[in-house]
Amino acid sequence: MSDRWFDDMPEHDPNDPDAVERALRRQERAARRQQESGGKKARGPVLGDRGPRNRPPGGTPVRRSGGTGGPRTGRIVAAASGVAGLLILILLVFALFQPFKGSGEGEPFPVKVPAGSSVGEIGELLADKGVISNATLFEIRATISGKRGDLNHGVHQFRENMSYSAAIDELAKTTSRRTISVTIPEGLSRSETAEVVAAAGIPGDYMDATVKVAGFNPNDYGAQGRAENLEGFLFPATYELKPTADVNDLVEQQLQAFEDNIAGVNMQYAKSKNLTVYDVLTIASMVEREVSIPSERKTVAAVIYNRLKMGEPLGIDATIRFALDNWTEPLTESDLATDSPYNTRLNGGLPPGPIGNPGLASIEAAARPADTDVWLYVVKPGTCGEHVFSSSLDEHNANVEKYQQAQEAAGGSPTDCG
Repeated sequence: MSDRWFDDMPEHDPNDPDAVERALRRQERAARRQQESGGKKARGPVLGDRGPRNRPPGGTPVRRSGGTGGPRTGRIVAAASGVAGLLILILLVFALFQPFKGSGEGEPFPVKVPAGSSVGEIGELLADKGVISNATLFEIRATISGKRGDLNHGVHQFRENMSYSAAIDELAKTTSRRTISVTIPEGLSRSETAEVVAAAGIPGDYMDATVKVAGFNPNDYGAQGRAENLEGFLFPATYELKPTADVNDLVEQQLQAFEDNIAGVNMQYAKSKNLTVYDVLTIASMVEREVSIPSERKTVAAVIYNRLKMGEPLGIDATIRFALDNWTEPLTESDLATDSPYNTRLNGGLPPGPIGNPGLASIEAAARPADTDVWLYVVKPGTCGEHVFSSSLDEHNANVEKYQQAQEAAGGSPTDCG
């Protein structure tokens, strides 16, 4: 140890071992304090400076910043970030896998997925229809499930508010049918036909599709501006449609079938009575509703012609049912007094237009009715819809009385359709 070192401590005697030891301890404590406060290591021992350290000229101690609050605060922040990330992950998992959703709500309804649709386009279509809640999450779900390439186009049956998984499972089904078959019974109105079409799984709004179709004009058949829609022209038959077909395809086939069939009907007799094709369709639509026995079609048509000639109201309650769109419930007295141009009890002549869509047999009967002077009829008791016709009011009243007696005896309808 050189004498130069002791020269740095002039207040101590270098020959005093205790003084040297005390100076060394002070030097070590000062170095530790400086390290703990974040300062630089001392370049040499500082002895004898017992006054306040690190003070600015004004004498106020400098408060050193605690930074981020030290290791404990850092650990709290990291833990909070981890919890937030975990919550976000849980929410995402719930949004994608929807553990509380299933096969949906309500009755199934058809949705046509166009060929070539991407997963994103399918998601947007289903979201628009209310099948799923979010198109983007649907696409993510399809991706992570590995079924992006399994989604088939065509007509599928969905419910509202389905889970992504349930919708994907439905889309993964193949539309194995090569055609969709739908049978439209004769005489049904547009509203009734719409129910049949929906039940067959044909997508689209049949009522909207049958208001007007480009290239088809009811005035070409003598509607003279009276046709508010295509009622009467929607030919009843069995139609085979492609799996991707919608209501517009069906309506197109119905109108084509009408044109093909009406072209072969002889309208000369009807024209001689100043009736148009549209008038014939109107008569035929009433014949469809009144007749249960095919052989009676021409006779019922004759009754309508004769009553028109006589100026008598037709009194066909099916026209009131059409006005009320009530084809199943019994008509009340107030129903029979409905203020409508379709009420043929209150209004003379033909109703404004067809009350349904007649088949070929009824159209032919309406175009060329039976040669008879009957103008009244009533249901024959003990039969299933057969009628008794008469050409005089007295005869008709007698037939009505027989019907009422049979009705009283039966305690209800005297018909036998068992």
